[in-house]
Amino acid sequence: MSFLRHVKLRVPSGAARPGPAIGQALGPLGINMAEFCKQFNEASENLYEKGTPVGVKLSAFSDRTFKFDVRSPPTSYLILKAAGMEKGPAQPSPERASGYITPEAVYEIAKMKQKDEMRWHLPLEGIARSVVGTARSMGVRVREAQDDDVVDAAADNDDGGSKEGDKKKK
Repeated sequence: MSFLRHVKLRVPSGAARPGPAIGQALGPLGINMAEFCKQFNEASENLYEKGTPVGVKLSAFSDRTFKFDVRSPPTSYLILKAAGMEKGPAQPSPERASGYITPEAVYEIAKMKQKDEMRWHLPLEGIARSVVGTARSMGVRVREAQDDDVVDAAADNDDGGSKEGDKKKK
């Protein structure tokens, strides 16, 4: 039993099925796709919500056996979920935010990411800064939770700083 190679996959937790995506990665290694899917679904069904995409690092061996590690979902997926968005903007703008998340959500995402194999030794603050950077690149801003009524009222009262609004006030 000698090591062949590592394969990285992204598979929905608790819902892996033998198919082309998994087959193209595992087929050349001689690994039984149905057996991998069965073991993966058992291992991942209690970790995350069903259907959440998770990373998998699979180690294949010469006797057609394997072992795998389930990693956390992608940071971008967790940010979109925390912001309540289906998908990110086609062209994120640094001037205009497409969504907002709270510092508490950033902290929870960072705690989840810290459990990964290669991040256990990193300080939580560094991981949180990385999450904020990823959010910013996606057009999602981090801000404190505010009452929606206060935000809406402020938007209604804001005349955009126009000179006509200043003239009306005088």
